[in-house]
Amino acid sequence: MTRYSLLLGATALVLAPAAALAERGSSGHLNIIYWQAPSTLNPYLSGGTKEVESASLVLESLARFDDTGTMVPWLAEEIPTVDNGGVSEDLTSITWTIGDGITWSDGSDLTAADFVFTWEYCTHPEGGCAQASYFDGVTSVEAVDDGTVRVTFDAPTPFPYTAFVGSESPVIQAAQFADCLGARAPECTDANFGPIGTGPFVVDEFRPNDVIELSANENFRFPDRPYFATVTFKGGGDATAAARSVCETGEFDYAWNLQIDPTILSGMEAQGNCTVVTAFGTSVERLHMNQTNPDPSMGDMRSTVAGGPHPYLTDPIVGQAMSMAIDRALIVEIGYGAGGQATCNVLPAPEAYASTANDGCLVQDIEGANALLDEAGIVDSDGDGIREYEGTPMRVLFQTSTNAVRQDTQALIKQWWAEIGIDAELRNIDASVFFGGDPASPDTFQKFYADVEMYTNNFAGVDPQAYMANWLCSDIPGPDTQWQGANIQRFCDPAYDELVAEMAATADLEERGRIARLQNDMLVQSYSIIPLVHRGGVSAHASTIEGILMSDWDSELWNIMDWRRAE
Repeated sequence: MTRYSLLLGATALVLAPAAALAERGSSGHLNIIYWQAPSTLNPYLSGGTKEVESASLVLESLARFDDTGTMVPWLAEEIPTVDNGGVSEDLTSITWTIGDGITWSDGSDLTAADFVFTWEYCTHPEGGCAQASYFDGVTSVEAVDDGTVRVTFDAPTPFPYTAFVGSESPVIQAAQFADCLGARAPECTDANFGPIGTGPFVVDEFRPNDVIELSANENFRFPDRPYFATVTFKGGGDATAAARSVCETGEFDYAWNLQIDPTILSGMEAQGNCTVVTAFGTSVERLHMNQTNPDPSMGDMRSTVAGGPHPYLTDPIVGQAMSMAIDRALIVEIGYGAGGQATCNVLPAPEAYASTANDGCLVQDIEGANALLDEAGIVDSDGDGIREYEGTPMRVLFQTSTNAVRQDTQALIKQWWAEIGIDAELRNIDASVFFGGDPASPDTFQKFYADVEMYTNNFAGVDPQAYMANWLCSDIPGPDTQWQGANIQRFCDPAYDELVAEMAATADLEERGRIARLQNDMLVQSYSIIPLVHRGGVSAHASTIEGILMSDWDSELWNIMDWRRAE
């Protein structure tokens, strides 16, 4: 059997690369360290990354997401679509065909009944399944025959790739977990600590909150893989120690989630023993430009639609100049290192949704920003160094959470804005307060009692429909909603709302990509939001390890069967 990948919206299948002349187990032993230790190998009983990713060495799904966020068939023969008949015309069901000859590690056949059981297991009312959201809207999972699974939804579902897709929604063996339904789920220690899977490895020993020993699955469907014969998955410690264990001492081959000072990590990498790898998902550090008036004199109408527009931040020329003044590359260098990339998009990924229409922001242009404001007649009329907009001095209150990297970024942006005649007063707020959501607090990011605020947001999974709906006119926070709502900058455009509705009714993946790019461009070109940094997760591996394609869309170990030690 050959592994293929299906590009989102494409009809052609593309052969995935494989190592030449390698054999199962030929690379010997692999040592992995996650500085948070797994407590179970059943991802349905824990939503923690450490549990989901360690379990992904054993348990698999019908489809996965590769390092670019592209959906690839895994246990399935292909990705079902409306065009190939796998998704019903009315968008209420999706039918998957299981690949031929796939067995569990105990040699028994994987069948559709295992998927039906997995759905029953996770949706049992007494089970407390951590991944129940993957089955939201699912009314039935049925075995059409041994090799065919149909998932039916309670309403048209344009993006039906949820149940049994990705590392958080794998199939578990019905025979092994038959007596573990509902309240009994946590009691099945043998199954939870040693699940039988279809994946490249089997569990030899599991010591909760410590270590997992695994070996190659002799019944794995690819006869030449995995290339490693055995794996030790160690948990515990801290990020800095984990980095040193790979980059300096060589005790481990792979270290996860290295959230440490980028200069320290780059110094370790410079020693030549390791390679730092980064996976970028959807996290973007951005500036929100308040489209309403935050002046304290507005009283209860402050930062509300009813209180009227901002004196000048609703003018795209002003926002464009403020964006042009920023050196995003320098912000990345100082604060993020390998964990950041300069971006001009609020929706930077997956690749199928990423726009290239706004890439001009990647080059700082102070001179151009000044010229733009001058041409618009926004000038410093009294010589105090601050431009006025229709008589209003351009002084902004710029707030964010208390965080060393964010305070450094604030200081840089303040300096650059001063160079174009805009004065910024900086304010930082304790993160527990800023992100706390207390409707009585004046300091929450939702209340937005400032002109500009900065933080990171993202969305789970690869489909941006719900995320891009955050900027509906109806989702603006205000006192009538207890300041709840995702449209933080108070952007409102009926044309954007129409795009949100169009996305909700569109199933074709290429067309969904086109709509998402239009949404991104409308937001960014309004300059009500100014993206700064595409933030990623950082790990490191021994320089002797090849084949790693780190993903932030799935388990970052998603392609571990292809990992190998260089000869």
